[in-house]
Amino acid sequence: MKWRVGMGFDVHQLASGFKLWLGGIHVPFDKGSVGHSDGDVLIHAICDALFGAANLRDIGYHFPDSDPMLKGVDSKILLRKTMEIIRKAGYEVGNVDSTICLQQPKINPFIPEMQEVLSSVMQISVEDISIKATTTEKMGFEGRGEGVSAYAVVMLYK
Repeated sequence: MKWRVGMGFDVHQLASGFKLWLGGIHVPFDKGSVGHSDGDVLIHAICDALFGAANLRDIGYHFPDSDPMLKGVDSKILLRKTMEIIRKAGYEVGNVDSTICLQQPKINPFIPEMQEVLSSVMQISVEDISIKATTTEKMGFEGRGEGVSAYAVVMLYK
């Protein structure tokens, strides 16, 4: 069996008038992610990690923000398509480990629902999806409430 590891990262500005989508769910907050799609940084980081582990470039290559068909797209659709591409290349997901960096709102209460949604979209066990959340202790753009970032590491096997 061949194992491969990939790392993904994404960042989005937070602004009023947008919804905050994280891990495929809407998180109630007075600001949301600004992006070409729905701005779900967690899903975008996971997609990047999946593509990277399979040596298939990155999310922007497969789903460019210059594509008008992707304007406002639900990131769960991008993740589903990413999984199709990964599986077509002969890979399956061993596990996902991820971290969301955001000062507010508190994310921990939403993690189980995110895991369920991602499990359903990716067709893998909830036990294979780790989501952690951290503040940046009021430092940097996340700490000032200007943005949100996410990191993801995935293990693929063939």
